[in-house]
Amino acid sequence: MGTWNSRGLRGSTLEEFLNRTNEKYLEQGLALIQKIPTPITPVQIDKEHRHITLAYFDQRSTVDYIGAVQGIPVCFDAKECHTDTFPLQNIHAHQVTFMGEFEKQEGVAFLIIYFTNRNELYYMTYSELQQFWNRAETGGRKSVRHEELNPLYFMQLKNGCYVPYLDALQLDLKQREE
Repeated sequence: MGTWNSRGLRGSTLEEFLNRTNEKYLEQGLALIQKIPTPITPVQIDKEHRHITLAYFDQRSTVDYIGAVQGIPVCFDAKECHTDTFPLQNIHAHQVTFMGEFEKQEGVAFLIIYFTNRNELYYMTYSELQQFWNRAETGGRKSVRHEELNPLYFMQLKNGCYVPYLDALQLDLKQREE
């Protein structure tokens, strides 16, 4: 398996859960969310079989998912974490910038973090992400500890594979109004 292939498998469990969730939300008429393909640059192409044999990931991808929930534009990125500490290096500056610009257009941006060791999901609001990001940028801690997170935004997988992020989104919207 080539480098570009194995790297692409990171986060595939959460991605599969989210894809199933988004299908369910679409069937129920609750949301239309699409997975944004990760852009790659082909290096070698097997012209005879018409497939890419070697490629690398472009650095400038935005977020993993984008769409609308009941008329509200949303975008989010999905990350898996295997320990109780989430490294901020897993998020790129251009992603944080994109999310900030999305919020300025009255959209809602967030992260979904899957703590695989605990089998816990976390909805990180953009404002919370911004606080942790600013802390790291000013010389502070460059990761987020599990215990620093807001307990209200932890989610449990439903039916073994559904990510109930609409509940957390509703809480996020409610807290923005207050």
